[in-house]
Amino acid sequence: MGNPEMLAASRSETGGAGRKCRVATDVGGTFTDAVVMERGRLRSVKVSSTPPDFERGIADALTAASVRLGETSFFAHGSTVVINALTERRGARTGLITTDGFRDVLEIARGNTPDLFNAAYRKPRPFVPRRLRLEVRERMSHSGQALAPLDEAAVANAARQLHDQGVEAIAICFLHAYANPAHEKQALAVVNSLGLGVEAIASHQASALWREYERASTAVLSAYVLPPTSAYLQRLAGNLARDGLRTEPLIMQSNGGLTRISEAAANPISLVESGPAAGVFGAAAYGKLIAEQHLISLDIGGTTAKCSLIENGDVRITTDYCLEKTPASAGYPISAPVVDIMEIGNGGGSIAWLDAAGSLHVGPQSAGARPGPVAYGCGGGQPTTTDAHLLLGNIDAERLTGGEGPPDLDAVRRAFGALGDALGVSARQAALGTVRIANANMVNALKLVSVNRGRDPRDFALFAMGGGAGLHAASLAADLGMPRVIIPPHSAVFSAWAMLMVGHRRDLMRTSIHRLDAGSMPWLRDRFAEMEREARRGLGADGGIQCKRQADLRYVGQEHTVKVEFDPSETSPGTLEARFHSAHEREFAFRLEVRIEIVNLHLVALRPLPGDPLAPIQAAKSPDPAPARLGRRTLHADSEGKVLADVFAADRLLQGMEIAGPAVVERAGGTVIVPRSARATLDRFGGLRLNLMNEEPNT
Repeated sequence: MGNPEMLAASRSETGGAGRKCRVATDVGGTFTDAVVMERGRLRSVKVSSTPPDFERGIADALTAASVRLGETSFFAHGSTVVINALTERRGARTGLITTDGFRDVLEIARGNTPDLFNAAYRKPRPFVPRRLRLEVRERMSHSGQALAPLDEAAVANAARQLHDQGVEAIAICFLHAYANPAHEKQALAVVNSLGLGVEAIASHQASALWREYERASTAVLSAYVLPPTSAYLQRLAGNLARDGLRTEPLIMQSNGGLTRISEAAANPISLVESGPAAGVFGAAAYGKLIAEQHLISLDIGGTTAKCSLIENGDVRITTDYCLEKTPASAGYPISAPVVDIMEIGNGGGSIAWLDAAGSLHVGPQSAGARPGPVAYGCGGGQPTTTDAHLLLGNIDAERLTGGEGPPDLDAVRRAFGALGDALGVSARQAALGTVRIANANMVNALKLVSVNRGRDPRDFALFAMGGGAGLHAASLAADLGMPRVIIPPHSAVFSAWAMLMVGHRRDLMRTSIHRLDAGSMPWLRDRFAEMEREARRGLGADGGIQCKRQADLRYVGQEHTVKVEFDPSETSPGTLEARFHSAHEREFAFRLEVRIEIVNLHLVALRPLPGDPLAPIQAAKSPDPAPARLGRRTLHADSEGKVLADVFAADRLLQGMEIAGPAVVERAGGTVIVPRSARATLDRFGGLRLNLMNEEPNT
């Protein structure tokens, strides 16, 4: 089970006595987190993940948190099972049934090669080989009119052929099904009626947007993970029910909302960024509580670092998500609503290594949960970022958890000694270089979600979460000139906690190309009203639904679109046009005086869950943090060199206390470094706010 890290009970009194507890769990590549809200108190644990049997890690976390499932009224779960199955190629043998003449769409793909000058470049290999892609006669027009009927006999014959070749899942993708899915529904019914024991999914279930290749890719990837995801969710639900849970577990989707297990199992690609999405939406929710509407979230875990932009309190949702996109590969597009996240292979378990030229790199290889960092003493021999922080004194050896016993400092010194010998430097210098390279990698990722999209990082605060957040956040913010760092309470398990702060969500997206003019406004209202009725049916509630309407617009003749808000009370297109011009100029630095057209409609339907509001923690009578001071420790921060820092216990800090750097705040589940040029205060909910002495943000 590993060594669970029991976090101190929250000082937030948020509920009444006798209430049932609410539980959320988040499974990552290295750790599994559980957060429990019971009788107004929050507690959490972090245990080692147990791949490939992740359910065992969940059971370990629930045991460590002393959860009584029979007294649990709410259970939410986020998981990496889908992304793991895709990246590790552990999905099902998949076949594709498509329109006559479109068998090779997956291989033709797009011409957007990442390196135009690489003559040896090869497109990513399709998840479905050509022999398992079969064609049937049918045809829809781009406007949704049936030009040729579906040949049901051909569908049945294709399904049998695929079954005979060992296919376990079938994707169905027909031309222009986004405009009219009738033929796909018909084919799906035929396949399911054959009783072959093969799971099937049609493209309109995964994506109702145009672009044949992207929709086919989405359908194929969803089919590929359909059997293993369904099996995992069934095992999870069965285990929880066996252990006493009487309510249906909810699953975190990539769009930042919760849904029922049955819905998630029907379209598993909606879970591709399940856990990370919760953290981003949780950051937005917490930001609203403390009046911080402009944030860049950064989640540093054991395997990866993930960042996302939050502007005016809103999280950006994209349908341009691409799996395994790298400078050497165009990746695999997923045309489904996903939180816009930039993810890199840099976390606490990222390995420091030398390339053939003798240059130092950090990640994307990770030591994972097993064997883990060298310090864990579980067989890991390659130095990691966590090992580097331990050697530099940034982490207190007595507080490091994750292994089977106390950290093996001698093994850490040997590992960095060997690395330093190869570089011609000391072990300590090799460790410092590891931290600096990890920071540089994360700064580049933060620039991709801000500078590369026309946003100045100095206009945002850095919202840092995850076990490694406090060790890196101040250095990253200083490099980007960001004025503040916010580290929420229970930051090491924040993604799990965030699942208690969100509700049910459904994103309905439809391609429907239409010129934007006075006549389009009634049409827009009617289409959105129709989509809203569908969303309300799906969420299973008539009242308490909040809807947000957005439209993807573009200049006539353009390829790409810009998303803008639509207000159904507006009768003239002038306001919508102005909104689009402004958004387009911010995104691409120019505007045109040409006609505008509507491409996609996007309805966001939210049903908040009843929950306890956060209550302020106790206020200090004095800003002096002396009551929380533990002593002093020498550490070696990235930008400031070797310093002697005051050490404070987070669970003794009260609202309003101020800490002057250099300092270290020891929190359950993580360490926060406060640099010499910063002051830290505790906000009214227990979050730590670092005010950096950078330039003032732009106005």
